[in-house]
Amino acid sequence: MQSAARVLGFSQIGVTGVNLTEAEPGLVAWLAAGFHGSMNYMASHGLKRARPAELVLGTVSIITVRMDYLPGNEAKLSAESAWQNLEQAQKGVVSVYARGRDYHKVLRSRLQKLQEHMAALIGPFGHRVFTDSAPVMEAELAVRSGLGWRGKNTLVLQREAGSFFFLGELFVDLALPFTEPISDHCGTCSACLDVCPT
Repeated sequence: MQSAARVLGFSQIGVTGVNLTEAEPGLVAWLAAGFHGSMNYMASHGLKRARPAELVLGTVSIITVRMDYLPGNEAKLSAESAWQNLEQAQKGVVSVYARGRDYHKVLRSRLQKLQEHMAALIGPFGHRVFTDSAPVMEAELAVRSGLGWRGKNTLVLQREAGSFFFLGELFVDLALPFTEPISDHCGTCSACLDVCPT
């Protein structure tokens, strides 16, 4: 699965389970505080976000993927360039992730190819592909499967890629071994909060 994921352009792959019970109180509090603003769809699915097996019946494991959109040195160069661009108030800037093909289509297509590769090896199995388009707690799943850790700004962070990546999920009805979460590497750093205190 790892090698197929690399061939498809995924930077990292992990596996986690469907029990997100520990995340439910945080989700309820976040919604109750109105942090979703005018995005009413965030509240419309209620706790189904934290209950993947209810969202897709029969789901046993969730394969998570990370796809960097600025690999290696490009991330550092782009960050430096972004700050320079932001200092030029008259210049319009399009976020790096929004340049090029729609990432939803790219990730969905590649996740489907990953599923097809797996099915060719083990036979058909139930599945559903997601990427930022359904009531899925993507960040929570990514952290639980070891794709990164939650930064103080609530983004999922990864040592080499920072936060310059997309997440996707493949819900499956297979019992797969889980990958371990990684430790938080923020320590006492608060740089993300210093530049964006909201």
